[in-house]
Amino acid sequence: MTSLWPYVTPGIPDALFEQLPGIPISKREVRLLIVGALRLQPDAVVWDIGAGTGTIAVEAALLCPQGRVVAVERDAEVAGLIRQNCDRFGITNIEVIEGIAPGCFETLPLQPNCIIIEGGSPLKQVFQAAWPYLPSGGRVVVTTGTLDSLYGISEAFSELRVRNVEIVQPTINRLETRGNRQIFKAIDPMFILSGEKLE
Repeated sequence: MTSLWPYVTPGIPDALFEQLPGIPISKREVRLLIVGALRLQPDAVVWDIGAGTGTIAVEAALLCPQGRVVAVERDAEVAGLIRQNCDRFGITNIEVIEGIAPGCFETLPLQPNCIIIEGGSPLKQVFQAAWPYLPSGGRVVVTTGTLDSLYGISEAFSELRVRNVEIVQPTINRLETRGNRQIFKAIDPMFILSGEKLE
């Protein structure tokens, strides 16, 4: 099957993904920052926790042709959407797991060298539970749109001695056409926290 995204660079247009009404997706510009923060190798093993529609998982899988992505999603209908997006882009190196974080971690296949946490509640506890599965030299990226979670994750990063920490909150505006006018519309802000495990 031929992929809808024939390029080697990330940044798939949002409209190419299968979506469900009311289910948010990580916007293209934010995905670029998240994927960049993961610093993926061609053979990376990535856990995507709270994978949603699978946009990050798809981008990562395309960048890691010899690697594997384990996409964890608790909602069965949304997990089905990840599978649809895998088919849509001709991807075979994503394994979709229907499970609730962090309880499902001990049953996940493969040891990750990168973990992206996009969801789970409470987010701090999900991160703390995922950390032991990451080997030394591995990378973690956590996203949140709330101040409460930002504080909790920052605290956990400090407690667990995450190294080379970076925190960004991008401000992104997209040009949109409304009637006969063009205006800029802001994308919902999000905090992206990343770092390394060095032991």
